[in-house]
Amino acid sequence: MAKAIGSRYNIEHSDHTKEYFDFVKDLLDSDVVNEMKNYRHHYSTTCFQHSLNVSYYNYLVCRKLGLDARSAARAGLLHDLFLYDWRTRERQPGEKPHGFTHPQTALENAKAHFNVDKREEDMIVKHMWPLTVKLPKYAESYVIVAIDKYSAMLEISMHLGNVMKRKAKKITRRKAS
Repeated sequence: MAKAIGSRYNIEHSDHTKEYFDFVKDLLDSDVVNEMKNYRHHYSTTCFQHSLNVSYYNYLVCRKLGLDARSAARAGLLHDLFLYDWRTRERQPGEKPHGFTHPQTALENAKAHFNVDKREEDMIVKHMWPLTVKLPKYAESYVIVAIDKYSAMLEISMHLGNVMKRKAKKITRRKAS
């Protein structure tokens, strides 16, 4: 089982994360959620890994704040369930860019495969606020907005760090030659 980027805990085997795993096990075991592994999201991070990152950190923050940690964990895992490569997918005439449209697609997919409560629905469809224009209705929805951006920054930083390491190795090899 993967762990959230930046976390030292293996989600499946840590006592610290047993509650989290209990909340999302059915989602992690589903074919539709695992299909997200087929799509690259932020550089080398898959859509699945990004959603796992958002789910786990969303759970931790909401739990710490006394909010609905179960819904936060589940919505985090489903928030990007759009199931296509947004870089290569052709937009229809008049269709807004991916950042504006994918929350609704993710919500439709989530509702088609899982029972999604009103709080989870709000978190999924509004995780790109302010692009989604309508204000989030629940405190958990504001948390996922922040956690989604935080996770994306971690993923992009990890990628840039790897790029810099490769460049440094290349320069070192050239100097050694």
